[in-house]
Amino acid sequence: TIRLSVKNLPLYRRIIEAYEKNHLEVRDSIIYINHEPRNSYTFGMDYFFMLSDNRHNSADSRIWGFVPEDHVVGKAVLVWLSIDRLKKGWERFRWNKMFKKIN
Repeated sequence: TIRLSVKNLPLYRRIIEAYEKNHLEVRDSIIYINHEPRNSYTFGMDYFFMLSDNRHNSADSRIWGFVPEDHVVGKAVLVWLSIDRLKKGWERFRWNKMFKKIN
């Protein structure tokens, strides 16, 4: 459940309308969902922030927003790279976490 405002509505509007099939409109700075004034919303599905492995040159949730669970295809199976950004050289690689299976 989230608190809704005219300011944060653009972040959630597509989820509420397209994925959860609700009628949404704003009149006089009041948010109406299915013709009822609302200041909060409880999601019906789980949503995920999907981040690409090509982080500097990719389209992911930073571009398209949250992804509904039924749109997720595939599953992460292992940790390929794990880096401690506070360390330098070979010390920065977390060898104990790399190439480990994800349950």
